Amino acid sequence: MEESQIWNRADPGQSKPCRETRDSSTQTDSKIQGHGPRLSKVNLFTLLSLWMELFPQEQTEEDGGNQLHGMGLVVVRESKVVGLHCSGAELHAGQAAIIQHGARLADCQLYFSRRPCATCLKMIINAGVSQISFWPGDPEISILKSPSMNNPSYCGPAHFISEEALLDAVAVEKLKSNSRPHICMLLQPLAPGLAQFVTETSRNCDFTERITDDDPKQNTEELFNRERMRCLKDFSRQFLVRKSQQHQEILKHMGLENFCMEPYFSSLRNNMRELVEVLAAVAAGVPQQHYGFYREESSVSLPSCHEDVPQEVARHCMIQARLLAYRTEDPKVGVGTVIWAKGQSAGCNGTGCLYLVGCGYNAYPAGSQYAEYPQMDAKQEDRQRRKYRYIIHAEQNALTFRTRDIKPDEPTMLFVTKCPCDECIPLIRGAGITHIYTSDLDRDKDKGDISYLRFGTLKNISKFIWQRSPSVSSAPPFHLANGCVGKHSRQTESESPSNKKLCTSMSCESPTVSRR
Repeated sequence: MEESQIWNRADPGQSKPCRETRDSSTQTDSKIQGHGPRLSKVNLFTLLSLWMELFPQEQTEEDGGNQLHGMGLVVVRESKVVGLHCSGAELHAGQAAIIQHGARLADCQLYFSRRPCATCLKMIINAGVSQISFWPGDPEISILKSPSMNNPSYCGPAHFISEEALLDAVAVEKLKSNSRPHICMLLQPLAPGLAQFVTETSRNCDFTERITDDDPKQNTEELFNRERMRCLKDFSRQFLVRKSQQHQEILKHMGLENFCMEPYFSSLRNNMRELVEVLAAVAAGVPQQHYGFYREESSVSLPSCHEDVPQEVARHCMIQARLLAYRTEDPKVGVGTVIWAKGQSAGCNGTGCLYLVGCGYNAYPAGSQYAEYPQMDAKQEDRQRRKYRYIIHAEQNALTFRTRDIKPDEPTMLFVTKCPCDECIPLIRGAGITHIYTSDLDRDKDKGDISYLRFGTLKNISKFIWQRSPSVSSAPPFHLANGCVGKHSRQTESESPSNKKLCTSMSCESPTVSRR
């Protein structure tokens, strides 16, 4: 099938008022437009694939003439993410998916961050997937190759088309034209106001608010904007197709020479540009400067103390969770969770020892009527009209729809964008989670309908809290081995409606974050 035939401009997640619709990626049926702006399922899966392409990996000495690009891949079954993969030292992302899922890929949808090579494509098609989506940037096997890599004395054009890439492009086209899966480019326009919503909520999320609590003089808005512009520059260079002669050559050999000319494809490029801006804002919400996830003093003596992941990997996984949070059905605040297990030995794929267990966001029960549930705002004092007894929490969804069993001999790490509440703590303990990575701004608070009293007493689980690095802290806590730190000394602040509400209406000038 031709790629140009399948791009759908309508977002099924954005329903019109008083008209009954069904979004297969939403957990509930919706009769009215009740929730705030949210990511469509297509754009969420695309963003996750782009972010997986940037999964932190160890630098290896490779041949300077290597033509392979990294690749991110999201495997979706029945609108749920069942696999997050990226290219590694030996395995491409598609090959890693085949190794892990095998015949279970049948009827799945695959979202690639760029066009896969013929080697991956033939195996994926053979597995019986129903749909393959990719973004037509520079493909997995780069079309353009610099001759200077192998021949410094070369005086011809700066780049040339390699024979290997041409053969791969021809093979991919043959596989596409003769395959059963729907091979396409899927992108959708953002919901009105979503880009602003993501920017404002990222600027005021738990991670940036922690920086403000630690140092009230710190200009977190300036820090966020600086980090967002840096990410936007990097991501634009990584993902966006430019209208240069170089990329026109790439698209020509991908059978997409009209991509730089037709208005139809111009809209498609604009959709990707919007997604890159969203990704930059979400990533900037977990700034890298002097902060990270550090072990609490109370969990330092646990046997698994040596099993934590590097800071850059922990941050990457938390941003995965933050992306999931923008698919929430909760109109007040989104929460996302991703769970990874650490295997006994590292594979040849890009995630090393890590294997996805599950992911989720907070939503109402599957198959029910969204509009019939309470939608609490700050002025409602009737406890019968509050959402808390109806919302399925992100941790609960991630554990319910997990893709593999949690093994007692494997460290299992849960990354959640907010402090786990008392309702989720018994589930986390009972499931066998060994590590929690989170913020803790709500720790020890009791809000009546939802409380966070159990998190501080949770035993036999290593807790990694987002906080200032001990090496740069102006008043460092008691230093422990392995980068562990004690509980911070910040006192719990009193509840204040002025800084705890999140305005989902885009008419609000300066929305701030509420607590779950």
